[in-house]
Amino acid sequence: MAEKDERKPLGNLRKEGGHEQAEERMEDWFTEGTGATNEFEEGEVVRGRVVHVGTGEVLVDVGYKSEGTIPVDEFRGNLPKVGEEIEVYLEAKEDSEGLIVLSKDKADKIKVWDAITRAYEKGAPVEGRVIEVVKGGLAVDVGVKAFLPGSQVDLRPVKNLTQMVGQNIRAKVIKLNRRRGNVVLSRRTVVEEEREEKKKHTMEVLAEGMTLSGTVKNITDYGAFIDLGGIDGLLHVTDMSWGRVGHPSEIFNVGDQVEVVVLHFDRESGRV
Repeated sequence: MAEKDERKPLGNLRKEGGHEQAEERMEDWFTEGTGATNEFEEGEVVRGRVVHVGTGEVLVDVGYKSEGTIPVDEFRGNLPKVGEEIEVYLEAKEDSEGLIVLSKDKADKIKVWDAITRAYEKGAPVEGRVIEVVKGGLAVDVGVKAFLPGSQVDLRPVKNLTQMVGQNIRAKVIKLNRRRGNVVLSRRTVVEEEREEKKKHTMEVLAEGMTLSGTVKNITDYGAFIDLGGIDGLLHVTDMSWGRVGHPSEIFNVGDQVEVVVLHFDRESGRV
């Protein structure tokens, strides 16, 4: 009787579960190779590189597994170039087409709000442009729409607020509610601080007999008050001209630049 030929397999038998282990290793490799994707969170501002600029959309690579598109109109005519790095807002990691959802407009607004918040916390001024007269004051564009109360426009009440429209101003944020989108400004505070700085300098250099330039600030029956740089000096009606002057308004208007000589200066009281 012939002996049974028992053949042993070349190599070891594959253990049960080996296929699953291989899949796990592949998954680990993929995760390691794309580890940056786990760093992003929806609702964050991230940096990305522009890879394509089309007629309707801009394609941006933020290092995720897919690119994201941003509508061209969010760039407001200032389109980026291919290869340029920009900051974008990550709205969603994936839409119905598998693309991440990005926004340039929201990223810009967040940056503006961050800057306004820092200025508010540090007491630093912000710059803006007066866009319109509203009830009780002015609307100012500081990146977001802010409110400037009429009482905070200048040191003295401004009768015609319309003249401020279109002007670029510096103001401090005196109230801030980011959640509600409310920003209240004070230009008066900035003007007061600037005036104090000018006054300090003028007090150091001012002396009797000095000739200097000033601005007519206010006109009364007995003379005109001249702003000499943070300090108001009285120019009496009798010192305005060699001839007789019936009323100071016959010679000067508010805002006129004049050259005067300091006749008397009391450093303690600050009267000129």
